[in-house]
Amino acid sequence: MPHATASWLVDNTSLSFQQIAEFCGLHILEVQAIADDMAATKLTGRDPLRAHELTMDEIEKGQKDPNYKLQILKGPEQQRRTKGPRYTPVSKRQDKPDGIAWIIRNHPEVSDGQISLLIGTTRTTIAAIRDRSHWNIANITPKDPVTLGLTSQRELDAVVAKAAKAAGLEAPTDTRLEGDREALIEQLRNQRDNIQTGTSSTSSDGGVMSEVDALFGKRS
Repeated sequence: MPHATASWLVDNTSLSFQQIAEFCGLHILEVQAIADDMAATKLTGRDPLRAHELTMDEIEKGQKDPNYKLQILKGPEQQRRTKGPRYTPVSKRQDKPDGIAWIIRNHPEVSDGQISLLIGTTRTTIAAIRDRSHWNIANITPKDPVTLGLTSQRELDAVVAKAAKAAGLEAPTDTRLEGDREALIEQLRNQRDNIQTGTSSTSSDGGVMSEVDALFGKRS
């Protein structure tokens, strides 16, 4: 989820747009659009720290050196459970309905049995949330189970990929901005050029550069 990760890094770090773009595999203008709230879809940030993709030390290195390229964290392969239900701490059990609702809404191809094993709940509870007969349905808000700490990103991705393959679907990709990506980049380029042209015509003595000039470099 590169756009959601970029949104979190923009909001929570002082990394440069270039560093964020390179880490997330995006165009720098897409990161600028996210920072300027110009994106067509409001993004919910995805914490790469909780997803075990970055460490705070790595972020601090990048903040100290604008030329530093962030390195994604490659953690050890997690031990896979074989039998028995998943144990969920008492403090997180109240979050299970929110996580179940999120999977049902975003990945309808995932079966009740897969959700049950992934989050550690019963099929009865899942069915009640699916048909909106759950006793607390009015207070259930779909939330990413990874963010809630109910499962890991790796396990969730594996379940979604397996369910998609079984259903004959393509592997899910982050496409929330993809449809207008080229148009967005072209629009931002035009805005940047207009700002630079206006700056050069009104500041012939080399006045203060605009933020866009500072970011992309003043054109000759």
